[in-house]
Amino acid sequence: MSTGLPPREDLVGALSWKMRRLSGETVLFHQAIADRLGISPTDLKCLDLASAGPGPITAGRLAEVSGLTSGAITGVINRLEKAGLVSREQDPNDRRKVIIVVSPSVPDRVVGLFGSMTDSMTELCSRYQDHELALVLDFVSRAADTTHQEAAKLQESIRTSTARS
Repeated sequence: MSTGLPPREDLVGALSWKMRRLSGETVLFHQAIADRLGISPTDLKCLDLASAGPGPITAGRLAEVSGLTSGAITGVINRLEKAGLVSREQDPNDRRKVIIVVSPSVPDRVVGLFGSMTDSMTELCSRYQDHELALVLDFVSRAADTTHQEAAKLQESIRTSTARS
């Protein structure tokens, strides 16, 4: 019985290619946003991570969740601070730690740059029924988790090979 769909391997191949294209377009979009803010895309992603929690994040935790070294995080924080997007404060509970505080101006300065994209994605979602959106959400969530796990594997293999050198 024919489903009218291409063979599974063709679908998986096409999906893989489109995911690569989406990834590339997303990198270019974030580069454009970062350029507008005078920072790098890595800085922008770290700003997003620092903004994601209920409160400030330590520099060490930011390094951990971003997968960057402590030295690289220092550079990121320096650039974000210079751009007026974050500030450093001493952790009141542990003076050895530095807390990264996201500037109150970030929502106006950064979120506004995503406004058109948000509107376009809302329009795109309107073309799909709720059950279809739930399926897409499940796939994208699992793809993000898989990508995170694969990045962690790569980072670990780099650390392991560097330690052996």
